[in-house]
Amino acid sequence: MRAIWTGAITFGLVNVPVKVYSATEDHDVALHQVHDADGGRIRYQRRCEIDGKIIPYEHISKAYDDGERTVVLTPEDLASLPAERSREIDVVEFVPNDQLDPIMFDRSYYLEPDSKSLKAYALLRKTLEDSERTAIVNFALRQKTRLGALRVRGDVLMLQTLLWNDEVREASFPALDEAPRITQRELDLSSALMESFAGDFEPEKFSDEYQDELRKLIEAKLEQGDAIDTAETFGEEEEKRSGGGEVIDLMEALQRSVERSRSGSSTSKASAKKSGGAKSDGAAKSSASKPAAKKASASSAAKPAEKKTAAKKKPA
Repeated sequence: MRAIWTGAITFGLVNVPVKVYSATEDHDVALHQVHDADGGRIRYQRRCEIDGKIIPYEHISKAYDDGERTVVLTPEDLASLPAERSREIDVVEFVPNDQLDPIMFDRSYYLEPDSKSLKAYALLRKTLEDSERTAIVNFALRQKTRLGALRVRGDVLMLQTLLWNDEVREASFPALDEAPRITQRELDLSSALMESFAGDFEPEKFSDEYQDELRKLIEAKLEQGDAIDTAETFGEEEEKRSGGGEVIDLMEALQRSVERSRSGSSTSKASAKKSGGAKSDGAAKSSASKPAAKKASASSAAKPAEKKTAAKKKPA
């Protein structure tokens, strides 16, 4: 990973120099646009609408237009702003972890301690972890003043940018003004259905199905050309369509879902039991055949042994 920003966490007189790294990356297959007739690459050019010339990136500035006047802001103008020059992640307050609404989280970054500040870094991390609090911070990154949450993830301090309050939309839907009546039976069925899907979240179990299929399609076209059979490539079967206009009662839908979930779990248990039973039956047959063989050999070996046993039984 390459550091995208360097600065220092500050709270009070404490200063913790850090390097900032992007914590996430995009795994999507990179695609570009081409002309469908000849496969020629489509290029977008930065062309000036006045002189018609293609402008290199270093000669492009930003501007604000209020409808009547235009103000041009050069990269030097933007870099001169005090907030942009600041290299501090300033702690504003420490808040309980559960007070942060996940909808406010934006981008995530890892913070690496400077080699000279390892103790201060570890102390801040331990303090946050023990107090179960998150530090709310202010900092500037990429020509923007940002609000952030500084928290602990494993052994690393993580900085997550937060949306500003006015950037989060309020949900106002007239349909939610009505409160439908929910019966206890409906609630019980819904809870039973939810319980049938209950489990622990394991991110590694999930994959991006679309990207997997896209890679498979690309590999198939590289090997077979354009004349590929997608149905054969993906093993597609004719989709079973249920009545699109059919309206199922909520209670009926819940009941069916619970029954289907239960039958699915019982089927899997039965198959496991059956496979285990097959082994036990085979073992039983083999164990049964062994005593039979021993019994046959014992009966043919010596009858005096039977007399001796009988002699012992008489006194008893």
